[in-house]
Order: sequence, then C-alpha cells, then structure tokens
Amino acid sequence: KNMFNPKDKKIDLFKVFMAPTAAEEVSKVLNSGYIGQGPKVNEFENQLQNHFQHDYIQTVNAGTSALHLALHLLKKPSINNQNYDGVAFWDSKWPGLNSDDEVLATAMTCTASNWPILANGLKIKWVDIDPKTLNIDLDDLARKITSKTKVIILVHWGGYPIDLDRVKAIQDKAFQMHGFRPAVIEDGAHSFGSSYKGKPIGTHGNLTMFSLQAIKHITSIDGGLLFSPHKKLHDRGKLARWYGIDRDGDRKDFRCEADIEEWGFKFHMNDVCATVGIENFKHLDEIVSKHKANAAYYDKELQNTPGVTLLERKPGHDSAFWIYSMLVENRPGFYKWMDECNITVSQVHERNDKHTCVTEYRSHLPSLDATIGNIVSIPVGWWVSQEEREYIVDCIKKGW
Repeated sequence: KNMFNPKDKKIDLFKVFMAPTAAEEVSKVLNSGYIGQGPKVNEFENQLQNHFQHDYIQTVNAGTSALHLALHLLKKPSINNQNYDGVAFWDSKWPGLNSDDEVLATAMTCTASNWPILANGLKIKWVDIDPKTLNIDLDDLARKITSKTKVIILVHWGGYPIDLDRVKAIQDKAFQMHGFRPAVIEDGAHSFGSSYKGKPIGTHGNLTMFSLQAIKHITSIDGGLLFSPHKKLHDRGKLARWYGIDRDGDRKDFRCEADIEEWGFKFHMNDVCATVGIENFKHLDEIVSKHKANAAYYDKELQNTPGVTLLERKPGHDSAFWIYSMLVENRPGFYKWMDECNITVSQVHERNDKHTCVTEYRSHLPSLDATIGNIVSIPVGWWVSQEEREYIVDCIKKGW
C-alpha cells in the first residue's frame, strides 16, 4: 500500500539540489580573498574536461552567455591575423556571419535559447516541431535551409537527443547546395547527462551549451558551459569571455593587460559559483540516475493510459530527463485535477514566436499549433520518491 499522504506536502516539479558540503567550501572561498575567476574555476573546468574526455570546455556566467558567445565566435573577427583563418570559425569554407543571415531555431524552448540570436544581430527562421519528441522537426529543418542559413540551433527537449547523424546529413546537403555547412549549436540546457549513440551530448563535434542555472541537474547557482569542437574556437572563446584579455599571457603589470586584438565580454564564471558547481558535480551520477529511473517507471506505467500520449523513445537516444513531458487531452482539466492531487505540473516553456519582439519572424508552424495545448510535464527529478511517483501515476490513471 502506498503510504504517501498528498496532504503532507506538494510534489514539486522543480527543486534545487545543493550538496551538503557546498556551504562550507564556499565559506572557504569567501574568506580566501580571491572570489573572482581563479583556481576554483580552473579546478571545475579540469573536472569537467576529465569527465567528458573533452579538452575544450569552458565555464561562463550563464547558459545564455554560452549561446551568445558561441554565435559571436562564428563571426569573423575584426583583425587580420593568420591564426584566425578558416578553421577558427567553422571550416575552411566558412563565410562568417552577416546581419541578414538566418538562424534556424525552434520556437518551443526557453527564450534564453533564441534571444542571443537577436543580440548578435541575426535573423530567426522558425522550424516546426516533431510532436513525437517535441524536438525540432528535421524534415522541416531540411526544407527551410537557404543560402542565408548560417547557423542551426538545436534544443534537446527534456534531455532527449535529436538525431545528430541526420543533422550532419542535412549539413552535408547544404554544403552541396550552397558551398558551406551551416554551423550547429546544441542547446543542452536540459541535457546534462544525456548521450547520443553512446557519446555524451557535447562531444559530437558541435558547439554545445549547458546550463548550470538553479534548477538544472547540476547548478553552480548560475552558470553555463561552452563545449567547442576544436582548440582555436576554444582559445578564442577564453579570450572573448573576459574582455579579450589573455589571463594566461604575459601581462605588463598586475592590472595592466597587453594589447587586446579583439574585444570581448564579461561572461566568465567566478570562484564562488565554481565551488558550488564542484561540490554538486560530485553527485551527478546519483542525480541523473534518479531522473532516469523515475522516467522509466512512467514510461512503463503510463503506457496505454486513456488521454495520455507518451513521447518517442529510440535506441541510442539516452535522455537525462531534466523534465518528463507528455501530451494529454483536456489539459485544463488535467491541470485542475493535478492541483487537487497536490502535484505541480506545467508546460514549462511558452512558444517563443508569440512574443511581440519577434513578430517579424512569425510563420506557420502547424505541428506546434496542434501540439502546444497538450504539452505537460510531471515531476521526475531526484527528489521524487518511489512512493510519490506511484502516487502520481495513480492520480493520472484515475482520469480527469
């Protein structure tokens, strides 16, 4: 018998994980006299590089900053330096970015995925969604590529990986048609711990962002990661995240930097946030395994439930399940019933194309139009106990 009493507490959709050691370790940094970007940032980056077996990972102050930085790195720098030729942008045929270039993107995501496109002076072209996964529709993506398509931004919804092999085939077709491959930026905000065909998201040869915001799998209070496919992009990113200053180079004076060849941003992480990230990162396997176990339980128990359509699961697409989304009939009734059951549910993200600031890019997205009113996410995280997940399933099966 399930002993969970729904009157005792509400089951949260999101919750902040904080390692029990974090406060003590942060206090050491706060009293060290060094709280900016320093040894703790380096330590965190080294841990991440070792974990992912990927040398080109850098921290930043937010996932949004990582996306902004990724787009910035695809622009040709305003200096004439042989070190920035060809491969420093994308490949030997990379033409750079111009203000009238298009970025193909999904509207079904957090605005943090798409506003960096606008901040970099580029145009958005919306691509429809695949209702079986809530990821971008790769058929629609292939149809919409033109000679102005310089970048594709992919969001792995809930952590469920997009078919990255198909994406590469679409890039190859674009190369045949237009003489260059559109750059791919993966938005992995939901995907820390996800993998595609046995390789972690972030290690498939694309620029990739991860978010370390408060309610993600791993938080550093706020922060982000940028994975680069090669050293030249990585090195340029390390300069651009801190005004263009080479922190590791020969500086003339303690506070006087050498010549700055290309200006940059204030996007770097600090040692306080890095320390929180280090302590929470120790619990990654435990956190992700609980998300996956809860999702597997829902996949099994909610099959063939009236009014519920589960999303697609394919071999090789291993999701970290930051959220567990599904489609439900009569969503207002479902919301009301879940509230009565003391279970927090949500659509999580509003479609971005509805906002006034992107009116000029509005287009017909029939699958999104047909699906948006049925999307809902139920609690799946590390805090959801076995009794609670059983209770959630029982409530859903009772109908609404």
